[in-house]
Amino acid sequence: MSQTLSASKVQAGTTEARWIRRSLIGLALAFMFLFLVLPLAAVFTEALRKGLDAYLEALKEPDAWSAIRLTLITTSVAVPLNLVFGVAAAWAIAKYEFKGKSLLTTLVDLPFSVSPVVAGLIYVLMFGAQGWFGPWLQAHDIKIVFAVPGIILATVFVTFPFIARELIPLMQAQGNDEEQAAIVLGATGWQTFWRVTLPNIKWGLLYGVILCNARAMGEFGAVSVVSGHIRGQTNTMPLHVEILYNEYQSVAAFAVASLLALLALVTLAIKSFIEWQHEQELKASANTPPEQPVH
Repeated sequence: MSQTLSASKVQAGTTEARWIRRSLIGLALAFMFLFLVLPLAAVFTEALRKGLDAYLEALKEPDAWSAIRLTLITTSVAVPLNLVFGVAAAWAIAKYEFKGKSLLTTLVDLPFSVSPVVAGLIYVLMFGAQGWFGPWLQAHDIKIVFAVPGIILATVFVTFPFIARELIPLMQAQGNDEEQAAIVLGATGWQTFWRVTLPNIKWGLLYGVILCNARAMGEFGAVSVVSGHIRGQTNTMPLHVEILYNEYQSVAAFAVASLLALLALVTLAIKSFIEWQHEQELKASANTPPEQPVH
């Protein structure tokens, strides 16, 4: 009996009593229900409080469409830029040794330690009317702050660590052996990247892109500073929700918020599917017998 109990504990990966494990699981589920499930349910309940027609009317409103469109445009620009930067930074940090490597690694983590509001103020200081480049920009009729370019810059700043941070430990763990073998066999740098490096990092890359996309759609602090809150022009979906809520248009505010929540849930579903696909690929590779040498 004791051997069976010990085997079950080893299989469970813990030596704690069953009631402790169940209590911890129950506490975790209660926490998730209280702080995740319940707020999401409240958002959709409030959005549909006056019926489906009022919900759809709130989403059809021109300012809401403008906010949705601007959010999608910002995301579609920021994510590809961060994709290029993230892959380049991860490749440089993981594959090469050079002076300033530790500084580059620190800079990658900078947006995690700087408040988004501070990031927005930095762009206002640089590109605002009274900023460092403000007079030159005004002389050439170029608008960055209180315009779409400023929103994109702020979003890029707060989201660029996500892809790089997913790839750096993955590429460091993989090492350089396969790339060096490809180069010895005559492959060029681009051939090595496309045929060796990219297939090895594809799951981490997709995961980083999903996280970056989710963060870009929901960014509020930095965008709030540089947008100017021009209704119908520089309001993204989170900013539009704030304006509607401050105007006591709760149904419309929760309707737009529910759309953001739906996008987050879709992102979560895609992330889960990618993780499942990765697990299936690992299982398939583990069950594949090694090739027998030819005599």
